[in-house]
Amino acid sequence: MSMLAAAFLIASGAGAVAGTAPAPADTRAMWLWDPADPATVVSWATSHHVSEIFAYVDATLATDGSLPRLQELKRQADLAGIKLTALGGDETWTTDHATALAWAKAVTATGLFSGLHVDVEPYLLPAWNSNRAATATAYLTLLQRLRDAGTLAVEADVPFWYGTITVSGKNLATETLRRASSVTVMSYRDTGTGPNSIYEVSRDWLARGATAGKRVRLGAETRPLADCPYCTFAEEGATALGDALAAVDAATRNSPAFNGIAIHDYAGWRALGA
Repeated sequence: MSMLAAAFLIASGAGAVAGTAPAPADTRAMWLWDPADPATVVSWATSHHVSEIFAYVDATLATDGSLPRLQELKRQADLAGIKLTALGGDETWTTDHATALAWAKAVTATGLFSGLHVDVEPYLLPAWNSNRAATATAYLTLLQRLRDAGTLAVEADVPFWYGTITVSGKNLATETLRRASSVTVMSYRDTGTGPNSIYEVSRDWLARGATAGKRVRLGAETRPLADCPYCTFAEEGATALGDALAAVDAATRNSPAFNGIAIHDYAGWRALGA
C-alpha cells in the first residue's frame, strides 16, 4: 500500500478509531452493585486484571452513609491503578431526566469518579411497545443531556440488538454512539466466539464504533439467569469464562473500537465455581 493510500485510510477512519487500537488482551472491567468491603474488592480486581470498576452510587450518597466507603474504595483503587466510575440508572430515567441529572450532579460533586456509567434500559418500559419512537427518542435525549450537563464522560450499557431498531428513520445504535462517550454491550452469551457468542452478537456494535470513532466494551454475565441459561457463565464456571474471554480477546485484534471486556458482576464472578 502506498503512503498516500495509507494516509487516506487513516483520514477516512477506515481501520482506526480516532487513532486508537484495540484494547490489549486481558483488559477487564467489572460492575460492582453491592456495598462490598473496598479492600476485598480491590484485591479481587487486581488479581483478575480489572482496570476499571463501575461502582454503584445513589444520588443520596452525601447523606446515606455510603460516602466513607466510596472514599476508601477510591483510595484503594488509586493505589492499585484502577479507574473508578460511578454506576447508576433505572429504566424510568428514560423520561425522568431530572432524577438522572440530579444523580450525575451529586456523584460528580464528590470528585471520586472519572466517569459516569449509566444502565438505563428503555425497553423495560411498557411505552417501549406502545410508543417506541417517543421512548427511544427520550432515551437519546437523556444521554445527550447527561453529556452536556457535566464534565465526566458518559458510558452507556446497551443491548447487542439496538442496531436492528430504527427511530425516526435513524438507527438506534448509531444514534446512541453519537451521544454517549462510549458503550458497554450486554453481549451476554456463554461462549466467546462462534455462532451466537459474545463476539458474534457484538460485531455490529464494534463496526459502528469504528465508524463513529467511539470505544465499545463487551460484557459477560456470571449471575444465574433462569430464563436464559445460555446468557451466563453461572453453570459453566470460572475456567470456561476465562477461556471464552481469551477467545474474544483474540477475535478482536482487528476491531479498533474494542475496549476490553466487563464482567457482570463482582458478586456473581466471585461465586463462580471452577
